[in-house]
Amino acid sequence: MSPSMLTLGLDPALVDDAPSSRAAFPEVDAEVVRAGVAAGRARLGELGFTLDVCLLDYGRTAEAVYRAALSGKDYDIVVIGAGVRLDPALTPLFEVLVDTTRELAPGAKLCFNVSPSTTAEAVRRWWPERKPLV
Repeated sequence: MSPSMLTLGLDPALVDDAPSSRAAFPEVDAEVVRAGVAAGRARLGELGFTLDVCLLDYGRTAEAVYRAALSGKDYDIVVIGAGVRLDPALTPLFEVLVDTTRELAPGAKLCFNVSPSTTAEAVRRWWPERKPLV
């Protein structure tokens, strides 16, 4: 059975209009995020992972959306994207996501990428029995 993974991050549709995201990641826009998520999804599929993506807003419904995603399936790995973790304005949301993971998916490995294109690398740090990335 292939390992199941949930990646979560900000909805790309919201990135361009969020001042804190634009300040934290001036070189990243919605298209860069979409392309990175698609490439990461394809690469992780090649490596044999079953992947679901959970897109969040900036906090208003994020916890409820994440809880619903975690309640629907058991995940081996949860990847929390850099857009949530590295934007100082989103630190409270990051804390909620970590605590919710601990509550609803205590056996899942937590992984952290630095961009959508580094998700496979982040997963490999915690799931070494998968095929090499190169």
